[in-house]
Amino acid sequence: MKVKTKKELVGKEGTVILDTFRRLIRRNAVENLLKVINKTHPADIAWVFRHFTSDERKFVFNIIAQTANAGEFLSELDQAILLELIENLTPQFMVSILKEVASDDAADILEILPDSFAEETRRLMGKEDREEVEDLLQYPPDTAGGIMSPDYMAMNEEMSVGDAIKKLQDLSEEMEMAFYLYITRGEEGKLSGVLSLRQLLMHPPYRILKNIMNPNVLAVTTDTDQNEVAHMVAQYNFLAIPVIDTTYKLVGIVTVDDVIDVIRAEATEEFLQMAGAGKDREILLKSTIENAMTRAPWLFASWLGGIVAMVIINVFQNELSKVLALASFIPIVMGMGGNIATQSSTIVVRGMATGRINMQELTKIILKEMRVGLLLGTVYGLLLGVLAHFGYGEITHFGLVIGLSVLFSMTLAATVGTSVPLIMRRLDIDAAIATGPFVTTTIDILGVSAYFLVAKLILSL
Repeated sequence: MKVKTKKELVGKEGTVILDTFRRLIRRNAVENLLKVINKTHPADIAWVFRHFTSDERKFVFNIIAQTANAGEFLSELDQAILLELIENLTPQFMVSILKEVASDDAADILEILPDSFAEETRRLMGKEDREEVEDLLQYPPDTAGGIMSPDYMAMNEEMSVGDAIKKLQDLSEEMEMAFYLYITRGEEGKLSGVLSLRQLLMHPPYRILKNIMNPNVLAVTTDTDQNEVAHMVAQYNFLAIPVIDTTYKLVGIVTVDDVIDVIRAEATEEFLQMAGAGKDREILLKSTIENAMTRAPWLFASWLGGIVAMVIINVFQNELSKVLALASFIPIVMGMGGNIATQSSTIVVRGMATGRINMQELTKIILKEMRVGLLLGTVYGLLLGVLAHFGYGEITHFGLVIGLSVLFSMTLAATVGTSVPLIMRRLDIDAAIATGPFVTTTIDILGVSAYFLVAKLILSL
């Protein structure tokens, strides 16, 4: 697999390419379409496909299937579109496409296909290709083993620099990445060091690799979570990181282009969860019914929270009837609490995702956000309290009630918004869920409760 530059088409450039494709489709200009396809990167064609109708996709794919880039194009597609396209394909034709792509991309595609179709496709593949793919499919897709490539450059540590350079010249076009040379020990191929090509070329031909390699090589195991792999690559600015098994045997590498895909996918899932829209990255490609069904469970938490808040307001109905002005400030008290809770949760979730939060210092993190909530609650409570005092001066201590309510609500919200994701992470639950309706609904309930309790106490209702 070549390192792919995944350029996201936006604005005018994307529109021009999309219009060009559609104009040629309407004219049934197959030859011209073939020329455009051959000049366009598969990642850009995949972007265009998202905006095609089903018939347009089938028509253009029949042309793409005639090119050598069909396999790379399929590896760039969204899962829903890929499944739609292969409905009319045979396993035999899929084999002809997959043999043109790297084994890790072939494994990714096979993992998406329906089980029976994928099984038949694997059966028809050549022995060497099938074994490479099946070796990759044995690992969970969200681990280093699941995203690694088995095509890498490795040399025995007893080899000379001259022999290594000669071997590299013969193998470079077949390898995944030619920037790092991994050094192995013995017949088992255990990882013992690493060299950059620059370092290799700086030494005379007679030097032995084990004498010039860097023995302090960072590696991950096949069961390392893909997020941890991404963090290591990003933190140390690697172009690739080696993958070893339990015996320290080098079995593959994870390259930076795959890491970028992981980071984008994880970030998309987190943003969707924080917005309470599920975690399906392809939600925009789903039908109206499927889209609604995906989001409905998340909205149920908001609905349930609203019911609870309504019950609480009804409990304080007598107090509310005595001071109707209290009703005017319910939205702002709940809104300020909900907003700062979402801010705190988002900051904490992203901090954990990027490794900037030390899980051993939970108390310190919570207390810091509590102080932030206290500070902001004091500022906005004072402002709103003054506004309430001058607007409803005939009600004694009304400004104090509003000010203290905002103060308590924002302090409590910042504390809860920080604590919940941290606690969920400790319990090994996806912390991104905490920043959706769960936290905001909880804060609405606590905020309105605190509001009426403060009003009842100070106004002696």
